[in-house]
Amino acid sequence: MILTGDAIKREMICGDILISPYSDEFVEQNSYCVHLGPTIVEYDTILVDARAENATTRRDIPEEGLILYPERFYLGHTQEIIGGKAYASELYANLSTALCGMFIQTSAPLGHVGAVISWTLEIIVAHPLVVYSGMPIGKVCFWRNAGSHRAYEGRYLNSKTVVPSRIGLDPR
Repeated sequence: MILTGDAIKREMICGDILISPYSDEFVEQNSYCVHLGPTIVEYDTILVDARAENATTRRDIPEEGLILYPERFYLGHTQEIIGGKAYASELYANLSTALCGMFIQTSAPLGHVGAVISWTLEIIVAHPLVVYSGMPIGKVCFWRNAGSHRAYEGRYLNSKTVVPSRIGLDPR
């Protein structure tokens, strides 16, 4: 069952949901509005090797914005560190973000119980688009778990900024 905005506020007070920075103004009907963090990452080569540590370039988004281009893949992150100690979470784009032709989470929207992180965003744009650090970009919703659960202990635990793929650490 998805939590309502009132339940998200209540669970924040109880400490079972963590959001930093937090403001009541960003609590929505069934989610919390998250914002684009200040860093964008791109892989340095066209070929990305799933078993290698691939070279990347990090760029800070300047105050006047950063132009993103189609046919490229960007990694961004949420300004907020957000997740649930007792809830699974899920990240979606804001409708306004999608209507600009920007896709922020194309394949990995689930946040496991205990994953309290700055979400790494998988960014693709349909046409050139200027983005700004701090712009509203998505929403995180929280789900009650049925059955027992254990806290997330994966390789992205405690992420505080953009994290490129760590798939090479998977067992072969």
